[in-house]
This record gives sequence, C-alpha cells and structure tokens, in this order.
Amino acid sequence: MPTEERKMETRLISSLEKVFADEELQAPIWKEATALRGETYSFQVAFRPNAMIKPLLIRTETTLQAEIAVRSVGLVPSELPCYSEHDDNVLRTSPGLYPDPLYPPEEQQAIAIPGQWRAVWVTVPISEIAEAGSHRITIHFENQEGISLGSEAFLLHVLPEALPPQTLIHTEWFHTDCLLTQYGVEAFSEAHWRLISTYVETAARHGINMILTPLFTPPLDTEVGGERPTVQLVGVEVLADGHYRFSFERLARWMELCESKGIQFFEFSHLFTQWGANHAPKIIASISGSEQRVFGWDTDAHGEAYTEFLNQFLPELTAFIRQRGVAEKCCFHISDEPTTQHLESYKSAAAIVYKHLSDFPVVDALSDYTFYEQGLVKKPIVATNHLEPFLANETEDLWCYYCCAQNKFVSNRYFNQPSARNRILGWQLYKYEMSGFLHWGYNFWHSQYSKRPIDPFRVTDAGHAFPSGDPFLVYPGKEGPIESIRLEVFFEALQDLRALQLLESRLGRAEVLRWLEEDLNEAFTFKSYPKEAEWLLRKREKLNELLSAKSGDQVNSGGGAER
Repeated sequence: MPTEERKMETRLISSLEKVFADEELQAPIWKEATALRGETYSFQVAFRPNAMIKPLLIRTETTLQAEIAVRSVGLVPSELPCYSEHDDNVLRTSPGLYPDPLYPPEEQQAIAIPGQWRAVWVTVPISEIAEAGSHRITIHFENQEGISLGSEAFLLHVLPEALPPQTLIHTEWFHTDCLLTQYGVEAFSEAHWRLISTYVETAARHGINMILTPLFTPPLDTEVGGERPTVQLVGVEVLADGHYRFSFERLARWMELCESKGIQFFEFSHLFTQWGANHAPKIIASISGSEQRVFGWDTDAHGEAYTEFLNQFLPELTAFIRQRGVAEKCCFHISDEPTTQHLESYKSAAAIVYKHLSDFPVVDALSDYTFYEQGLVKKPIVATNHLEPFLANETEDLWCYYCCAQNKFVSNRYFNQPSARNRILGWQLYKYEMSGFLHWGYNFWHSQYSKRPIDPFRVTDAGHAFPSGDPFLVYPGKEGPIESIRLEVFFEALQDLRALQLLESRLGRAEVLRWLEEDLNEAFTFKSYPKEAEWLLRKREKLNELLSAKSGDQVNSGGGAER
C-alpha cells in the first residue's frame, strides 16, 4: 500500500466487486490468481485520493506478452434499480449512481475525486501460446506532471492448460435499428455497416456466437400499432401478377461480415409479432419502383395474404441458406414469449412455417411446458425460474434465458445485484448441460415498446420499465461500443463453463458434479447456489489447481485474498 504522503489510497480487488463512490470500500484485497491460456482475466484497482487529480494517468508494467487494457469504471444513474418485489441478494435498492460502463482512455480520461472511492478495470487477454509461469502486472498511478501517486502489483500465474472452445450457443439480441437513432446514420449505409462491424466484433469477443439477423424489422418490444426504424436485410418486390421477387444480397453481406468477426450461428428474426403471433412484422416492398409497407400490425398473421407471402418467401430463403452452406448454423423464431392464452394463434403460426422449416430448429423464449409438449417448439428457450418441468421431463437440447421478470432467486445482472449473481450462471449452465443461453438486450437503447430513443448514459431502465442492467450490455461510444462490467463478468461465467468442461474431460462428469457440490449444504440449482463472491473465486482457483495437478504441473497460487 502507498504511504500517506502519496495522497492516494489504492487497493487490489477482484472483478466481482462493485465500487460505489458514496460508500466506504469493504471489498477484500485480491492480489494473486491463476488463469488458463486462452482466457481473459480481469481484476480491479480501487483508489481514493485526498485531492482532485485530473487527469489521472495510468501506466502498466508487466512481463506478460499481452495487450493489457486499463479502463475507468464509470458511474451511471439508475432510477429503477429493481422492482418492489425482490430478494435480499442485492447490493442496494435506492436510486443513484451505479458503477457499470468501462471507459477506455480515448473515450474518457480517468479522474480522482477527493474522498471518493473509484476503480479502474484491468483486462488481461492471455493468448493460447502465452508463456506459462508467474507474471507481475503493475499498475502505476501518476499525475499530469508524471509524479507517482502509488502503484499496485497483481501476480498472475498462467497455467499451461488452455481453455477449450466454447460449445454453448449464446445470443444477446443485437438491435440493429438502435444504431440508427444513436449515431444518426441511414440503414445499411456504409457508416451503418461500419458500426455493425464494431458491435458484432465486441459481441463475438465476449462469447456471443449467435446473432439476431433482421430478415425484416424485428417485431420485438414494439407498441401495438407503432413502428421501429426499418432494418430489413431481405429485398422484396411485388410483381405485376401479385407474386414476389426476393433479393438476398444484403443478407449475404451481413452473414459474411458476422462470420469474419467470429459469429458462428444465425437466428432469424421473428416471423410473427410478440406476445401472441397475431400479426406480421413490418415488411417493406417495392411496388412499381416505390417502397411501401405491405405487412404490419394491420395484417392478420393467419390470413391468406401473409400465408401466401411466407409460402413464397421461406422456400427461397432456405434455398439461399443451403446454397451458402450455413443450413446447420441457422434457426428460426415464430413469436417471442407466448403464453397459454396464445396457444391457438401460436399453433396456427407454427403450422404455416413448419411446412417449410421442418429441417430447421425453431426456437422461442417461453415458460409454459405445453408448447413443447405439443411439439410447437422444437428447441424451447425457457426462463430460468420456470425450468423445473422441462428438467423433470429430461428435455433434450434445452436452452434457457432470463430478463426483467427473473428478479427473484435466480441469476441475473441488474446494476444493483452483486457480480457473483451474474457469474454463477456459468456453473449452472454446466450442471444442467444447457445447449444455449439467450438474453434480449445487447443494445436496446429505446424506451419500453420502442416509443422513443433514449440516452443510455442517462436512462438505464428503458424509461422506468425494466431494472437498470436489463435493457443493454454496451453503451454507444464515439465510434463503437463502450463495454460494461456486466458484459465482462458474464464472459467470465462463460469461461468458467469452458474450464468445467475441460475438467470433465479429465475426471469425468460424475466426479466434477460431486466436486462442484462437495462443500455445499444444499443442492446446487438455478435457484439455490452460493451467493458469495469468495466462493466463486476460490472454487475457480481450486478448479485450476485440479487441472494443473491432473497434467502434472504445480499451481503456484490458490488466489490471493486478504481482509
């Protein structure tokens, strides 16, 4: 720790802590850990000065060959941290400023405000060929004159084992239209394509390997009768005889771009409206050279006109998919979040599309087992608080999701929840062998029902609709996304999942499951799990130790925490 004359207190802490500017820092010191090759390791350095330091200059020094990034943990407001009904696994419930965006130096310089604890986030991407061994990562703090204000040294032990590739299919819905309103660009202009590229690249780098693909403007979170900005990849022309001609050039460019950034799977936007499948999505077509809306809220989704459109469109789309050789990488949606009251309308919609999509997976987010039991959804994506009947019936190839409604007992990532509640999901996905995970909010920067755009740095709850932390994972930076604590911690969860799978390849699944629960007083489930960050950190260190011991290598450290 620096001496008092340096005018700044500093403390090494783990990535699972949240540093609030208006409270005393209680986080234990976390100064040493292990990591695998191919893993991205993160930790924080908290600091509190006695005087204003603006800008605060930060310099790194290490023996590890890695492009270490140091970002300032920013504060953003939350007016709706949680709903009135919530459990006690939260950090606070009051409105205020919460730590979340991670500002790179080019977006916002670090500052130190007297009497306030703040933090910088240190990201260490370890290559698959990194030198195994112990590496010291020193973070130096200086003022504008280059005078040292203090430093902290983190010891990272890189193990020779490498993380295996991710097998989980993971999608965070990418709202292409939100880029239009935030950046003021035209749909699929070159400026729009550049933005799409940067946002997709960030997503893929954090384990998001499936992308929501807007064949037509996705009918998601849209007010009945309202419209979202048009983002339609498929060209449609109405011919003189009433038939349609389709163009897939823009869709081909989308797929090529996404694949170049690391996306492996494509989920096509919903063919029917949300909460009932009663209407068609907004579809724009060229009629005698004029662009017009031909389907939308005024369309009976089960009527002759839209049925005939799908009968012409879906065979051509599937032929295009097969021609590109990506048929095994694609899935379709019918309607988002149907309930039992929508059973008949959903059944009608399913009958229309299954005539053409019997060879493709149809996935939808739902909570009622009836839809799967009746064969209406081939791959159900089930809310984490409604999984019991699906698990009891040993549903194969099961996916799960959470959103604002999963606000009690299960994992989630609201601002006001501890980061351990975010990261624990990786261990739950492993235990229950989930095939995929979905969340609706990668970058939803609209108010609820998309009535208006919002400024994500000022409105973090979609206009008092969803708890802060639910609508989006990234913020709009000058030329691309600004990442968040929640995005990084969720990626840590995915890395934990991969590490568990690696351990299974060495010990067998039964032994890993026994080890996972050996120190617990109750069964490990989606609703029952250790709440403490320390358990997660220590358990991951023990996992690394088992991997290292199995390969005959010595682990140098089991993690360094001090109170």
